[in-house]
Amino acid sequence: MKHKESGYPKDWMRIEKELKRAQNLLGLGDPEGAGFNLQQALEKYFKAYLLSRGWKLRRIHDLETLLNEVVVYDASFEEYRPACQKITQYYIEERYPMTASSELTEQEVNESLVIAERVVEKIKHAVQG
Repeated sequence: MKHKESGYPKDWMRIEKELKRAQNLLGLGDPEGAGFNLQQALEKYFKAYLLSRGWKLRRIHDLETLLNEVVVYDASFEEYRPACQKITQYYIEERYPMTASSELTEQEVNESLVIAERVVEKIKHAVQG
């Protein structure tokens, strides 16, 4: 049976596992897995933010596309564009076979994780505010 995705922002914010998984996988030396979960976390939090503003849920995995919609409501999120561009690539590298192996480093993912945690806190404040 196919389930319908929730349109409630707080349902999307309850799924905090991806951030924790990213941290755990980074600790285990798996930057690709950590990066994938980091992308998933930001995708869900962006969707929570947008849903809280009346956005109609769509299947989008590209963080920059979601960010384009977020900045319509709050231009201060624009500062996270470079991080969103980078983190979207983590999703692609983990999901699809590449002709060359990933050169993703733990340091790179850790730096992205720090930024992602700031984005998540900002979204939590905005949605729960």
